[in-house]
Amino acid sequence: MTLALDHVAIPVHDAAATCRFYGEVLELPLVDALYGDDWGGHPWLMMIFGLAEGRQIALVALRGVAPAEDPRLPRDVRHVAMSVATLRDLDRWKQRLGAHHIEYVEEDHGAQRSIYFSDPSGVMLEITAPPAAVAAPVQGARAIVDGWLAG
Repeated sequence: MTLALDHVAIPVHDAAATCRFYGEVLELPLVDALYGDDWGGHPWLMMIFGLAEGRQIALVALRGVAPAEDPRLPRDVRHVAMSVATLRDLDRWKQRLGAHHIEYVEEDHGAQRSIYFSDPSGVMLEITAPPAAVAAPVQGARAIVDGWLAG
């Protein structure tokens, strides 16, 4: 039931500059890109760059939300994600959090299930299972980023 860092999610205000910086300056591979119409009331783009040992950094742009301190920024867009090996381990964490009277929210991400909760300082944490397993960049990730930037 030991936790391992899975990914870090960080809100950004300039998706094009962010994509250039992480891709060209840091030379990290863009391994996936996701988008949607409503995260806290805003269209969003998530650019996922690969790190060592299969870890990831997820950079989230929301249309109409500029600085990271913007009060319209959804609370869960900035979070630290840890992983456990199995869904059974995730269930154990739900029991543990419940025993400590810590409220959490569950989400089904398809290939992964996650729980989200806050620490005493308001830092949003996620525990996900199974760990992210991106072996190679997803075909079309760059096209998703370019399409979102053009829209």
